[in-house]
Amino acid sequence: MVLEYNEKVIDMSTRINKALYKALKNLKDEYFFEGKVNKNKVIKDLEKHDRQLLGELLKSNILKENFTADVSGHLVVYVNKLIELLEMDEYWTSSYTKYSKKIGLTIKNKFLDEINDVVLDYPYKDTILKASMNKEEREIEKNLFREPFLNEVIAREEIDILLDKKILVNAKNYNQKGEYQALKFKDNDNLIIKGNNLLALHSIKDKFNNRVKFIYIDPPYNTCEDSFTYNDSFNLSAWLVFIKNRIEVAFELLKEDGVIAIQISNHQYHYLKVLLDNIFKDLGGKHVMTFNVLVRHPDRILTGDKEYNDVIEYTLIYSKSKDYKMPKEEVEKETTDYIYQIKTNNNPDEILIMGGKSVEVYYPKSYRVLKKEGSSKGLKTISVRGSIREKNSSGRFYVKYIEPLKEQYESETIFKIPEMGDDYLGHRYISLPKSGNKNGYYYQGLPLSSKVTLKPVPNFLDFKQAYNLVNEEGRYSYRNGKKPEKMLQYYIELFSKENDIVMDFFMGSGSTQAASLKMNRQFIGIEQMDHIKEIAIPRLKEVICGEQSGISQEVNWKGGGSFVYVELMEKNRGFLNSVQNAKTTVELQDVFTFMLEEAEIDFRVDLEKVKETLFEKSFNEQKETLIKIIDKNQLYFNYSEIDDENVRYFIEDNDYSFNKSFYSEGDE
Repeated sequence: MVLEYNEKVIDMSTRINKALYKALKNLKDEYFFEGKVNKNKVIKDLEKHDRQLLGELLKSNILKENFTADVSGHLVVYVNKLIELLEMDEYWTSSYTKYSKKIGLTIKNKFLDEINDVVLDYPYKDTILKASMNKEEREIEKNLFREPFLNEVIAREEIDILLDKKILVNAKNYNQKGEYQALKFKDNDNLIIKGNNLLALHSIKDKFNNRVKFIYIDPPYNTCEDSFTYNDSFNLSAWLVFIKNRIEVAFELLKEDGVIAIQISNHQYHYLKVLLDNIFKDLGGKHVMTFNVLVRHPDRILTGDKEYNDVIEYTLIYSKSKDYKMPKEEVEKETTDYIYQIKTNNNPDEILIMGGKSVEVYYPKSYRVLKKEGSSKGLKTISVRGSIREKNSSGRFYVKYIEPLKEQYESETIFKIPEMGDDYLGHRYISLPKSGNKNGYYYQGLPLSSKVTLKPVPNFLDFKQAYNLVNEEGRYSYRNGKKPEKMLQYYIELFSKENDIVMDFFMGSGSTQAASLKMNRQFIGIEQMDHIKEIAIPRLKEVICGEQSGISQEVNWKGGGSFVYVELMEKNRGFLNSVQNAKTTVELQDVFTFMLEEAEIDFRVDLEKVKETLFEKSFNEQKETLIKIIDKNQLYFNYSEIDDENVRYFIEDNDYSFNKSFYSEGDE
C-alpha cells in the first residue's frame, strides 16, 4: 500500500508539473532559460501577484483544483503553495517531502547559496527623500531634520506634488557674443539648471526621455567629510535613498543603448554596487564593468592623521539594455613589426595550381628576405598555429595545400598566392617551416581595410597625473571635487559619439560640460549649490571663448558653441533665505508674520504653540524653529501653477515664454 500511495503522489506531481509547464509556455519566453523553467522569475511574478501569470495558471483545471479555494463565492489563490511547490527538489517529481536532499541553511525553504536575488535592504528604501537643502541650511537643520522621507504609498499625493515639473526662471543664453535673455528652447541647446537635481531631473524627464546617450555623475561620497551631511542615525540609509531616487529617474532619460557611469570612493563602494545592481536588474539593465581609477600617486605625502593612502576610486558602468556590449578601444596600428621585404628572381622555380589559383614557387636560393626599419610598406611574419590554422584564410590555405608538401620541398620554400591578403601586395607569401621547426608561416603587410585595432578596454585606468594638474583646469579653483577633463574625455569618447547628449546632474565645477563642449557633444548639467554661478558658469563662458586648459590643445579647441541657463523658481526657499539672513529678532518677527500669510507650513506643525513660545527662545533657537516649520516639500513652484495670477505676477514675460517653449505649449 505504501508503494501504491507513493506512485499516486508521483503521478499527481507529474500532472501538476506538466500543467504548469504548459501554462508557462503560453506566456512569455522570459519564463524559460535554455529550455528550462526559470523558477526565480516565476516565483518573483507570483509574489507580485502578476495578473497575466495567475490568469494563465487558472485556465488549467488541475492547477485550479490544487491551488485555489472558494471562499464565500470568491476565488482565493494559494500563491504561497505554488511558490513552495516550485522550490521543491527537481520540480517536485520525486517529492515525498518538500525538502531537498541537500543539507544547509535556508530562508523560506531556499538555500542561501541558491538565492540569486540578493537584495540590499535598508530603512526608508520605499520612500522618496524630500528636497535636500544646501550645505548652510543643513548645518542649521541637522539636529532637527528627523523625518525627510515620504513613503511611496502613504504619501503618494505629496510625492506627486514634489516631483511635478517646476517653473524655470532667469533663463539666459550664453554664446561668444555674450549673455542674452532666452525666450525659447531648441532641442539641440545645451542646458544648465540650477536647483535640486531630483526635481530638475523630473522636470526634464518628458522632454529628454530616452534621449541621453551617456550620464556621468560624481555624487557625494558620504565620507563624513563631504557635503552629504544628514546628521542622524540613518545617514547611510538617507544616502542610499538619495542615490536610488535619482538613478531611477536618470534611467528613464537614457537611450536604449545608453550608459551611466557613477564614480565613488571605497567608503560606500560596496553598498553602492549592490544598490545599483538591484536597481538596474529590476529595470531591465545590467552592470557592465567597473573601472579602478588611480587618482593620486601612492607615494604622495599625506597628513599624519590619515590611516592609509587612499589612491583608488571606482567608476561603476551600467547600461539601460541587458544586451549592451562594452565598446572596444580603437588603437592606431603601428608599423614597428613590419620590418621585412622579399626580393624574388624574375622567374619562379615552379608554378602549381592550388585551389584554382596559379601559385608561384620559389626555392630558398631564388629569393632574399631583407630586414629594414618598420614601415607601412614592410611585412611581418605570422606563424601558422593554433586558431590561425582554422580561422584565417592564409592559415587554412597553408594547411590544405602547402603543409602536405613538406616532404617534397626544402624548408623555407615560399609560395606566392595571388589575390590573397588585405595589404598593398595583392598577394600572400607563405613559407614552409624553417629547418627543425614544426609550423609554417606567412608574410603579411599592414592591412588596408582599417587603420585601427580594436582592443578590450582595461579595468584599471591611471589618471594620477591628470588629477595632479586638475586645479589648473578651467581657471577656477574647486577644492576636493574637480574631475580632470582628460578622464572625462576618455569616458565620453568610449560611450558616446559627436552630437550625442551627455549629462551630469552633480556638475560641480562644470568639468563634464566643458569636456563635452570641446568634444562636440550636447550636454545637460544640473547643480543646486551657489558655486554654479561663481565657478561653473564663468568657466563655461571661457570655454566658449576658447580657453586652452584641460583637453583644449589635444582636441584643437578654438571656442564656440552656446548654452542655456535656467533656475527652478524658488518658493519656500525664499523664506529659508530670509530666516538665515535675519540679523535681529525684529527682522525675524517680520519674516514670521509674512510666513504666516504666504509660506507653506509643514502640516504637522502646531502653529498656535509656535506663536506662543517662539520669541521666548534664544535668537538662534528662533531661527532653527522657523526653518523647521517650513514645508521642505514646497521649495519650488510647480509648472502647473504658472498661470495662477498670484504666481504669474512674479514671472517675467521672457521667462513665461521660455517655460511655454520648454514644456512645448507655446509656438515652436
